[in-house]
This record gives sequence, structure tokens and C-alpha cells, in this order.
Amino acid sequence: MSPFSHLLHYLRTSRNIRQAQLAEMVGYDQTYISALEVGLKGPPTSEFVDRLAEALALEPDEAAELFEAAEASQRKLVIGIDVPQEVYHLINRLRVSLPELTPRQVRMINDVLSTRTSDAETWSLSSHRVGLREKREARM
Repeated sequence: MSPFSHLLHYLRTSRNIRQAQLAEMVGYDQTYISALEVGLKGPPTSEFVDRLAEALALEPDEAAELFEAAEASQRKLVIGIDVPQEVYHLINRLRVSLPELTPRQVRMINDVLSTRTSDAETWSLSSHRVGLREKREARM
């Protein structure tokens, strides 16, 4: 279950609201609410999250948590054009390995990603870019 699905279900059930009631409150169909809760639909638009936060009268910190959960629930990844090849290989290896990762391995990867690096350790994107060749006139 995605972070957004989990949080949406929690917010709704903790307030004793049925899916049909919530759907009416936010102006969407009950089947959409259901699909969000079970993870059949990807994270909703920010417009939906705004409506949901308003309908549930969420405090600012709760609304921020809802937006963070929607962001964390993204299923697609866009890789920047200037990313070194090693990053592509890492992402592919992670994609292939995801189904077999243990909770401990996931925590370890998160720990590694949480460590701060110095500027000297970060990729120098300009050194990995393929430069455009200058047009030169042919000598005769």
C-alpha cells in the first residue's frame, strides 16, 4: 500500500466517514476514493489533495503530511538528461531487485541515501556530458 493510500484510509476511518460520504464531500466518485485507498490509482492531483484537506478540515501539518504522502507515492521516475551512466545502472538494478528486498535492506538503502555528502563527493555533471563538436571548415 502506498503512503498516500495508507494515510487516506487512516484519515477517513479515524473520522468514521464512509467512502461514499468522503466522495460526496470532495466532489469525486466513490469508486475513485476506493481505488485510491487500495492503490489501484496513482497519487491524485494536488487539486484533489487540496479538496480532501479542506473537506476533512485538516490542520496545516496534517495537510502537509498528506501532500508529502502523495509525493512519496509517485510510481514513475524521470531521470535527468545529465545523469551519469552509473546512475542509470543503479536505478535499473534497484528496479529489478525491488521485489526481493527485505525490510532490513530497504532501511539500509534509506540510511545510505540519508547521509550527507560533501561537495567533493557529488557528481560533476559537466564532466559527464558529451560535448558538441565544433564545426570546422575543411582545408583545401
